[in-house]
Amino acid sequence: MTLEAIRYRRGHLDILDQLLLPTQSVYISINDTEDAWHAIKKMQVRGAPAIAIVGCLSLGVEILKNDFTNIEETVHFIQEKLEYLVTSRPTAVNMNDAAVKFINIAKKCGLDKSLTVEDIKQRMLEAFEKMFKDDVATNKAIGLYGAEDILEQREGKCIRMLTHCNTGSLATAGYGTALGVIRKLQELDRLDHVYCTETRPYNQGARLTAYELVFEKMPATLVCDSMVSMLMKEKNITAVVVGADRVVKNGDTANKIGTYQIAICAKYHNVPFYVACPTTTFDSQKETGKEIVIEERPPKEMLYVKDIRIAAEGIECYNPAFDVTPAELITGGIITEFGVFSPDKLYEELKSRIPV
Repeated sequence: MTLEAIRYRRGHLDILDQLLLPTQSVYISINDTEDAWHAIKKMQVRGAPAIAIVGCLSLGVEILKNDFTNIEETVHFIQEKLEYLVTSRPTAVNMNDAAVKFINIAKKCGLDKSLTVEDIKQRMLEAFEKMFKDDVATNKAIGLYGAEDILEQREGKCIRMLTHCNTGSLATAGYGTALGVIRKLQELDRLDHVYCTETRPYNQGARLTAYELVFEKMPATLVCDSMVSMLMKEKNITAVVVGADRVVKNGDTANKIGTYQIAICAKYHNVPFYVACPTTTFDSQKETGKEIVIEERPPKEMLYVKDIRIAAEGIECYNPAFDVTPAELITGGIITEFGVFSPDKLYEELKSRIPV
């Protein structure tokens, strides 16, 4: 049985409420873009690919319900709602890229005099649904390329992986990006063990990745974020693989807070460090990681656990949701659906394959 975080059929969208995991598996209905915006903001759904998919499918549900009076109103509505969805979380690039892409499609449809309002709605729905379907295929390609590269480097050796945050079915349309690589290693019967970090303060690793690893019956161990150096010293880690919320032109990568320090540890211990990046997460408009806007989360996430305060009254908090790992620390490479590339060659490799 495959873990389903997003359940969709035309006109209906439900998501697994990730705030309740791992103790409860509850699906909530997303009836319009406002529902999606709040679900994304509150992190009931998270992960860069999943954010874009849920955002766009929510618009699909909403436009299906609406009776627009003319084409201009239809196109304006689609543009306005997509731009609104982008404001839910600024660091992950996927929602912004999807908005730009689908606004352009809507505008082109609006200029086609042969199309009716219903035609435009149909075309947008098909485009949103195709993105949902394509994401799974992309993830499986990333899984295969990443697993093959790791196995090529460690032929005949036990494969012990470390991952950070959550990059599996809960963060995507299905299968996963970084966790997809680990999933593929398991399918090939080459995975000896996988370690996942807790990912404080939101604990996506402890709550979500651990949940997926148990669900998939992988040999797995949860470790505290502060144990990574000791883990690499004592447990013969083969490689680190993490996801990405944005990869920019020079290969610098924004990912969940704590990724940067893991990359530093990996460099010291000569452990290959990989980033799994579908091309929808690549941002060719930014030259370096210094240009990435880092979202800061509410202090409450650090101060409380399940509404019980764990920190002293009066203490100030610094709670960035992401950090930027410099390209030179990504020693294993960046895994895409087209292959594994070194960070300094990523832009050149991708520009011939996708519009960048």
